[in-house]
Amino acid sequence: MDFGRLPDVRGIDFRLPPDHPDTAALLARLAPPAEPAPLWVGCPTWTNKAWLGTWYPLGLRDDQQLAYYGRQFNSLEVNVTHYRIPDAEMVRRWRAAVPAHFRFCPKVPQSISHDRELYRADDLTNSFCRALENLGEQLGMAFLQMGPNFAPPQLPRLERYLLDWPAHLPLAVELRHPAWYHDPGVLAETGALLEALGKTWVISDVAGRRDVLHQRLTTPRAFIRFNGHALHRSDYLRADAWAERLADWLATGLHEAYFFIHQRDVNDAPTWARYFLQRLGKLTGRELPQPQLVVQPVQGRLF
Repeated sequence: MDFGRLPDVRGIDFRLPPDHPDTAALLARLAPPAEPAPLWVGCPTWTNKAWLGTWYPLGLRDDQQLAYYGRQFNSLEVNVTHYRIPDAEMVRRWRAAVPAHFRFCPKVPQSISHDRELYRADDLTNSFCRALENLGEQLGMAFLQMGPNFAPPQLPRLERYLLDWPAHLPLAVELRHPAWYHDPGVLAETGALLEALGKTWVISDVAGRRDVLHQRLTTPRAFIRFNGHALHRSDYLRADAWAERLADWLATGLHEAYFFIHQRDVNDAPTWARYFLQRLGKLTGRELPQPQLVVQPVQGRLF
């Protein structure tokens, strides 16, 4: 995720802002979940050759990497769907590669979100939704990432699109234009609309755009995209802050959370995830699975 990434993060205020006032009101209205709320953590890709010998075994083939990724993480932000709609066979292979509890979160194709900006996109949306249905219970949430020029005057178009979106397919919405956040009235109206339509507002934690860290929950689900900086000290301080915030949300009624980790160097993502999950586990009193370094067999040698 290059959005909001900066080459130098010195001087950035990485503190999490307080929750939006409507977040507490939403959480207060939720019925407590019957079981501990699930936490889904993952990365935006599974084909990470840089993990060979550390988080993947040496010699792991490309077609085996999703299966091993499914041992390290329990969710995946599927960016490949931003560029093409997967066919049924592709989805079948994805499902077969991972455990039944694993969750996929596919991104809506850019042909819908960026090229057509939701206008006259019914045919493409129907094709994409049929692909989502092939995921069955392994569908976590789809997410709609709007382009940088999609602004508040187009809110009616977004509303129309969301009204037509199939209600049985969970959807999160990411809005990037600064005008969504700089006017409190626009932010409040947008949050109220998404809450009324049962759509989750994506929260992004990126250095160069602190405004998109709006902290407005609009459904019982949280969807967070975290952009780190080479395990800079600030990454760990942010991990502490997010662990505290999520522990608080979970304690006050949140039903589930999706948390996706973006790092410029993919080797840093599992390292950060381990630290974050350990901190969150301590705060919630839960044992949360963490990525594990692969122990390579030692070959004997003759003396």
